[in-house]
Amino acid sequence: MRELQYDAVVIGGGAAGMAAALELETEGFTCAIIEREDHLGGILMQCIHNGFGLHEFSEELTGPEFAERFIERVTKSKIAVYLNTTVTQFTPAPGSFKELYCVSPDGAMRLHSKAVLLAMGCRERNRGNVRIPGSRPAGIFTAGLAQRLVNIEGYIPGKEIVVIGSGDIGLIMARRMSWVGCKVKAVVEIMPYPAGLTRNIVQCLRDFDIPLYLSSQTTGVFGNDRVEGIEVTPMENGVLAAEKSFRIDCDTVLLSVGLVPENELSRAAGVELNSVTNGPSVDSSLMTNMDGVFACGNVLHVHDLVDWVCEESRRAGRYAAHWLRGERPALQIRTKAGSNVRYVNPSRIAPDRENHVYLRSMVVKNDAVLELRLDNRVLRSKKERHVQPSEMINLNLAPKDFEGLEVNSDSVLEFTIN
Repeated sequence: MRELQYDAVVIGGGAAGMAAALELETEGFTCAIIEREDHLGGILMQCIHNGFGLHEFSEELTGPEFAERFIERVTKSKIAVYLNTTVTQFTPAPGSFKELYCVSPDGAMRLHSKAVLLAMGCRERNRGNVRIPGSRPAGIFTAGLAQRLVNIEGYIPGKEIVVIGSGDIGLIMARRMSWVGCKVKAVVEIMPYPAGLTRNIVQCLRDFDIPLYLSSQTTGVFGNDRVEGIEVTPMENGVLAAEKSFRIDCDTVLLSVGLVPENELSRAAGVELNSVTNGPSVDSSLMTNMDGVFACGNVLHVHDLVDWVCEESRRAGRYAAHWLRGERPALQIRTKAGSNVRYVNPSRIAPDRENHVYLRSMVVKNDAVLELRLDNRVLRSKKERHVQPSEMINLNLAPKDFEGLEVNSDSVLEFTIN
């Protein structure tokens, strides 16, 4: 077994992993990226549509173009990159090092590292996660798999398509399937509002006259060898209106029913996970409950834009560098999701330094007010023109926001939307 040693190891070679690794190298630390695929870039390499990079590079790029900007920097750096390599286990070791056990075509290896950054991204929910009743015919794909088939492998999965769920990748694939000559008959969404970004609703559905059925549940799949159709039942006041059920004939179903952070490895290592985001619980340094183990990107919580993934991951790399130098926050206080807020990340912030906080609304509302309350005292109110669950809210908190206030380790900063 090969034995290797680095100051930090980043697990995952997508946008998050590359951004974090580049920041660590800039800070003067040795770093390695472990990637199970045969290329860097992650899911971006199959996202050939544009719309990436408006915040990160101030220009509109395709997914591969966005990834290539980072891949080029990594290639020119001294960062060690191990492709086709899977981390099977990582554990604290005696002393200050963690041990990561990996397998690759070249054999097994063990990496010794002071810091570990989790950047494994997320995966799609499938039919088993949403329990759609009916038969089990061919022709049911996740939207991401269909995207790979069309964009990378050159296969068209079907001719008459129904998309279940209005997540961004499903909306983008509705447009993509229309472009290649398929008939997209509908997008069916169980919630009363779309799950994807507003711009994707406009550009992917309205521009192609694709029907969107809100407050509608897929209650059946028809077909034996191949999908022949689905049954859709509207919901009224949260209850299925069975008498209003209808059938949509199709030969292909694409599932866009949400993403799940890829945290099996984290869980096995003893990393504490957030029950709402399914990602690690992290403090103001994006460090987990395990000393020296950090998390960033979609493995932490699912982001809307890869631009935000990169921004967060650079901070994770910078915080890991601070930790490697022995720097620690003097005081951290807990954050709390209050009324109409689904979650707040990170779960703790440091009042004595800059903090970047992400949260998601549980409601769709115009002219909303985001209120921050420190120990039941209003710290800040911010007007939001529009909030909805599919669009993440982010804001900065600086030491000046806490000037003149009594803050201690028992203080709680609560976020509410009114």
